[in-house]
Amino acid sequence: MPPSRLSFPKAARVKSKNDFARAYGRGNRARGTWLTVCVVLNGLDHTRLGLSVGKRVWKSAVRRNRVRRVFREAFRTSLPDLPPGLDVILIGSVPRIEPSMPAVRDELVGLVAKAHARHLARLAGEAASGEAAPGPS
Repeated sequence: MPPSRLSFPKAARVKSKNDFARAYGRGNRARGTWLTVCVVLNGLDHTRLGLSVGKRVWKSAVRRNRVRRVFREAFRTSLPDLPPGLDVILIGSVPRIEPSMPAVRDELVGLVAKAHARHLARLAGEAASGEAAPGPS
């Protein structure tokens, strides 16, 4: 059976601790009502998603997983609107959130664009000042 077009492939996921550390260390953030987005270039031709929804958001694992599912689906459906070649980390911003899919999807696209523009400006500033940025940043 061929894979469904609605699937979320493993290649589209940020899983390694090093990739998360690189995003947090070198990436740029943008904060919204539902989530905080951390964006960094990944050196690939596709955009990947990482999720960070801790116990600060919900103590209940069931509720945390619900937030993760909504974030993942918002990312999947808005992927055509996102720039390629990024690692996007979605972080739950506020405690006890109950996000709605349309609101998260709209906010996600705007926040990724904002963080990506900041990241490109920072890289351009570093290149102009002569600082070398090793590898994909």
